[in-house]
Amino acid sequence: MLETLTYGAPKAEPPVLIVHGLYGSARNWGAIAKRLSDERFVKSVDLRNHGQSRWADSHSYPDMASDLASVVDGTADVVGHSMGGKAAMTLALTRPETVNRLVIADIAPVAYTHSQIQYIDAMRRIDLSAVETRGDADSQLSEHISDPGIRAFLLQSLDVKEKRWRLNLDVLADEMDKIVGFPEIEGRFEGPALFLSGSESDYVQRSHRPRIKELFPQAKFAKIPGAGHWLHAEKPREFEAALRVFLNR
Repeated sequence: MLETLTYGAPKAEPPVLIVHGLYGSARNWGAIAKRLSDERFVKSVDLRNHGQSRWADSHSYPDMASDLASVVDGTADVVGHSMGGKAAMTLALTRPETVNRLVIADIAPVAYTHSQIQYIDAMRRIDLSAVETRGDADSQLSEHISDPGIRAFLLQSLDVKEKRWRLNLDVLADEMDKIVGFPEIEGRFEGPALFLSGSESDYVQRSHRPRIKELFPQAKFAKIPGAGHWLHAEKPREFEAALRVFLNR
């Protein structure tokens, strides 16, 4: 089972299940989950090999979709970002009865050529024995990652007290080809789907739309102005507003 944070009380409407991206966790989505809980019961999960959830030898999308299915009680509106979006798409395609409405944040059901292995390399280079504060870790990480926002995001997964990462870096590195790829799936999800992107991001391109529509015939597309790949963190209010309009439609 996945570790899950819940917000609000069960209501008549389907719950909202939030699925984070690579190197993230349920806690990254706390602010948005809390605000959405005024209308919905919200569950935010730690995916396998992330946060407080169990470590496993595989990090494939079918396995992640199976994990998600285990925390859905009946059906849910599912929101997934990046890697979490691919896991959510796999859930909708393989177990469509568990998904009511689907929101995919800045990712497409395609294989990408870029890798995120450089961040694993940077995290591995930190001498955790010398880390007493998060500032110590940030100082070391800054030697390999110049962007303070990316460092702050990664450091949310560092347990300073235990001097360990809450990320299974070895398995994530070994499975990186699967993470940036997407499995061959024959199914289709016939329910409502929103592909919400940042206007400054190139993750979801017009050339991806035929494949998206093939798998998700009811797919709608929208962009958040001024946002990049981390649209929910860069434009949280606009992201929340777009979610509410779609989920409550």
